Amino acid sequence: MSALLEVRNLETWYGPIAAMQGVNLQVEKGQMVTVLGANGAGKTTLLNTLAGVIDPFKGQVLLNNQTIHGLDADEVCRRGLVLVPEGRQIYPFLSVRENLNMGAYTRRDAEGIRQDLERVFQWFPRLLERAQQHAGLLSGGEQQMLAIGRAYMAQPQLLMLDEPSLGLSPLLTKEIFHIISRIRQETGTAVLVVEQNAAIALAHADYGYIMELGRIVAADSCAVLSQKADVREAYLGGHSTQGISGTSQRWKRRKTWR
Repeated sequence: MSALLEVRNLETWYGPIAAMQGVNLQVEKGQMVTVLGANGAGKTTLLNTLAGVIDPFKGQVLLNNQTIHGLDADEVCRRGLVLVPEGRQIYPFLSVRENLNMGAYTRRDAEGIRQDLERVFQWFPRLLERAQQHAGLLSGGEQQMLAIGRAYMAQPQLLMLDEPSLGLSPLLTKEIFHIISRIRQETGTAVLVVEQNAAIALAHADYGYIMELGRIVAADSCAVLSQKADVREAYLGGHSTQGISGTSQRWKRRKTWR
């Protein structure tokens, strides 16, 4: 049985600089997978390449055993792979409801759109309270809820999230991850989440990958990863300045965990 998403030997370059090399990754149907790593490890590049925002230099991306690498981002979205970008990127001068409707712009099933809109408002009651308000006036946490809800309105088979905890308090981070898990459990939507808050990501996901310097350096179930000494030292608040691959990680000395 093939995976929902298969990534094979993926490489992405920015001019002469290799941002990501030899990445292999897969997500099963209904599974939640996390990708951990420091700033500059290549995590956002990975998601943008999968979403069609960036064309890969080489490698394959298969969704439901169908090739999607090289397709435009809107076509990738239509196929069912939907990205919640870092920084939310909501439409600030549109209302909350208009932002959610923008997520469904590729759909023509009016009744299905109505049902999904109701479901989003059930998951995020604060969005219902502010449905007519300009999205730019929402708090950071509410904007993240809106970005997730807008992505769900596109009917994703795989929902990708880039740093959903960015700029949020610990309490809001827990709430966001609780709702992400609820979306997955209630709808069967698979989730691929890039996150620097390793503790909460490992607690919610089934399987994890660790990226350093554009490569996958470790992969295992989250239960196993969270117990490995090198992972705990490098990503769960230990004092080691060595990465998983053994390279010096100067960022670790100045990193503050949210």
